[in-house]
Amino acid sequence: MIVTQINSGWQVINQQAHGMLAVQLALHWQVRKRPTNWIETLVALTEHDDGQDPWEGRNHLTEAGAPLHFQILQYSVEQCHQMIEISLQKSRWNALMLSMHTSFLYEPKRGQDKKLDEFLNQQIDNQKKWRTMYGATKVAAQYAYDFVQWCDALSLVLCMDQLPPEERRLEISVGPDGIANYILQRKDGSLSVDPWPFDEPIVKVHVETFELDQLAFADDKELYNAIQGATFEVKEWTFRKK
Repeated sequence: MIVTQINSGWQVINQQAHGMLAVQLALHWQVRKRPTNWIETLVALTEHDDGQDPWEGRNHLTEAGAPLHFQILQYSVEQCHQMIEISLQKSRWNALMLSMHTSFLYEPKRGQDKKLDEFLNQQIDNQKKWRTMYGATKVAAQYAYDFVQWCDALSLVLCMDQLPPEERRLEISVGPDGIANYILQRKDGSLSVDPWPFDEPIVKVHVETFELDQLAFADDKELYNAIQGATFEVKEWTFRKK
């Protein structure tokens, strides 16, 4: 979950909903710059946070009983395995993108956990094998993954409300073309990205958010039921080229 403390309690965005937001952004990307295996790449973007622990025990709670923000849990090797297994049911390209995503996230942690190291070693072999199966060069696969990572990064900026005030610019990420993109929020609330990466001059996207007024929960079941019973709001953003 993406959890933000608000005046009334907590704002919660499901990570899978964040993936859907990332896909909305991807669908507006310039057609001539889209990566190969377009549909499979979009599916990977949708599913890049799948395979999470079940809603049982206290898997989704902090020690104090608050909803667990995804950044507090550094990693889960089990989730990584499950995510790859789920992706393999779709296509090897889908699995390749998600395998590269785990490498991007967790290679910096190599040497801290034997199980994680074993998983990362498997991904090096898997990525080479799956590129060969698709007849894809390492460059083409990297371009596609960099696109996935860029859309993921922009979606997180929106979901985590990281837009700086007073029209200051924030770097989103380096895109697949090797160019860094920056976002800013204008005084009228609209957003700008420089350089402009989309085909249309105006792009609108949205995500579902839930507000919880209960600060702590006894277990996952109580939190899950609270989320399902909560009123949801559709949070919207408008990107405008000029």
